[in-house]
Amino acid sequence: MYYPNAAAWQSAEHKRVALFGMSGLGKTHVADMLRGTGDWFHYSVDYRIGTRYMGEHIVDNFKLHAMKVPFLAELLRSDSIYIGSNITFQNLDPLSTYLGKPGDPARGGIPIEDYRTRQQQHRKAEIASLIDAVDFAQRAQTIYGYPNFVCDTGGSICEVVDPADPNDPVMAALTSAMLPVWIEGSEAHVDELVRRFDRQPKPMYYRPEELEENWAAWLERTGDAPDAVDPDAFIRFSYRRVLETRQDRYAAMARHGVTVTAEEIYALRSTHDFETLIAQALQRAPLAQSSRNT
Repeated sequence: MYYPNAAAWQSAEHKRVALFGMSGLGKTHVADMLRGTGDWFHYSVDYRIGTRYMGEHIVDNFKLHAMKVPFLAELLRSDSIYIGSNITFQNLDPLSTYLGKPGDPARGGIPIEDYRTRQQQHRKAEIASLIDAVDFAQRAQTIYGYPNFVCDTGGSICEVVDPADPNDPVMAALTSAMLPVWIEGSEAHVDELVRRFDRQPKPMYYRPEELEENWAAWLERTGDAPDAVDPDAFIRFSYRRVLETRQDRYAAMARHGVTVTAEEIYALRSTHDFETLIAQALQRAPLAQSSRNT
């Protein structure tokens, strides 16, 4: 473990953490709070994915749609207009929109073949962005002078790592440079996330085998042809299923770091509160580790 105990954390000149867990439980909120002090560098994995690794894919998709409008098509051909992605830490819609939802094009869906391609692009981009965090942790200190570093990971981190593999390249990279911190949600949080997702379904990343299993199950359940699937209905169905598997995968990842609860995160009001919470989690960690091994 990067910080073997609470004393090592509290006395560390440079504090580095990687926050992970389900989307909506406070990762970005905490990262924003820490960044606001001026002492923490905020590295957003989703932002890195959407700018460094998938930016061209996103903009090309914008242009593809713009070319269907004769007025815009002529301006694009003559280089009279510029189309770009205004992705930010708080607004990742350009990335989500590009990932899309499989199903009926008339209801906002894309062909399943295109969806699989974009999912694979995201997988490669997420792995690269997570590994990049190690380099950014050092650059944040040596170039920009930030003493501390917080890596704000995406909810799908558990889909691109194998926490049971001691040689997993992503987990090995992260644990070599920072402390993984799982923000654990309760059943009540899961129910609220499902309700929120039902109100506004959003594109997601799935492991390839999980996507194929969900897609086959949906087609068998509904009898729909692939190009007649209701995109929102399918991803609602998939979201409920993926939450169950993600909790187990997050828990396995937490063996490499510490666990805090969403309630503890919601109660934070300052950097001091956060640093105290991590120290408390490190004090609990040996007991938690021991119980998992029995």
